[in-house]
Amino acid sequence: MVSPLILVNLKTYHEGMGQNAHRIAAAAETVGRESGVVIGIAPVFTEIRPMSQHYAIPVYAQHIDAITPGAHTGHILPEEVRAAGAHGTLINHSERRLTLADIDACVQASRRLRLESVVCTNNDSTSAAAAALRPDYVAIEPPELIGSGVSVSKADPGIIERSVNAVRAVNPDVRVLTGAGIQSGECVKIAVDLGTSGVLLASSVVKADDPEAVLRDLVSLI
Repeated sequence: MVSPLILVNLKTYHEGMGQNAHRIAAAAETVGRESGVVIGIAPVFTEIRPMSQHYAIPVYAQHIDAITPGAHTGHILPEEVRAAGAHGTLINHSERRLTLADIDACVQASRRLRLESVVCTNNDSTSAAAAALRPDYVAIEPPELIGSGVSVSKADPGIIERSVNAVRAVNPDVRVLTGAGIQSGECVKIAVDLGTSGVLLASSVVKADDPEAVLRDLVSLI
């Protein structure tokens, strides 16, 4: 059985930068090694190389742009993300939305560069549309619950089940993550029991006084 993925997005929280980011990465490495659960992190771009070099965990970019090498000042080049050591990338996060054409181009670039692609969506219809693009993961996150402290697993388990079914109907090879308000092992267990392959989360780990303790709780029931 493939391990569920716990993917921690550090966003641009102060608590997820510098030495704080390394503390979270070290905790992810420790808990992942002890539990056998895959725990990845998505740090700010400048941390991708040091994180990928210093910790035995999968490191994800928070975003890539649908560009190729050339005159694209200020954009995030997928080739450079891969060269920095990233294992994968988020695409179309609710805080960094893209057009459908750009999502498609980013998924294709990820596939070409062997970056694991995680396309974020906000409902079952967009999850089905994303699945048609053949990413590695679709991550369903109702935007109204992101950062709310209210878990999607408890507040709206139906959207998880509908999204899993919608994705599988389009492409059964695409795995599903869920996010928004995930904060405990119970939340993760509900999500996995509903057919997902793990969770995408942020503040409950990043802003915690003891990130390692939170991670241990998250993996405790799977």
